[in-house]
Amino acid sequence: MGVDGRSVAQISTSVNIDRCRCVRHDGGVPLELLPVTAAPSAACCTPARGPVLSAQDAEGVARTLKALADPARLRLLSILAAHDEGGACVCDLTEPVGLTQPTVSHHLKVLTEAGLVTREKRGVWAYYALVPGAVDAIASHLATHLTPRPPA
Repeated sequence: MGVDGRSVAQISTSVNIDRCRCVRHDGGVPLELLPVTAAPSAACCTPARGPVLSAQDAEGVARTLKALADPARLRLLSILAAHDEGGACVCDLTEPVGLTQPTVSHHLKVLTEAGLVTREKRGVWAYYALVPGAVDAIASHLATHLTPRPPA
């Protein structure tokens, strides 16, 4: 005899739910009881009807979206978009966003690494400008690859 008056065979084929109950399972379902169905000849899903984002493009877009996923960076991009083509100095960007110069410089570095902003050194100051077409390229990727296609 095993535990609680049950044999070892009974214990190994039961699943304890709690102290008062258990579920007994004697094994698998006999094959003759399983319904036999023919495998479908066609795929279960319809194929993609439009362009699919490649793994490399997905990584690039994700990296850019990660850079954009910060309210301070979005505000900085908005300010840079409103400036002339000459760009804006870091000292001009700290007050509008309400952040210190090192923090603004960090955010601008992230935006520069993402390819959204250019940096030009003029004397002791760095001037930043929005890369022409960078935001449009991201919007185009999203519109091309993430817009549902109408049924054919």
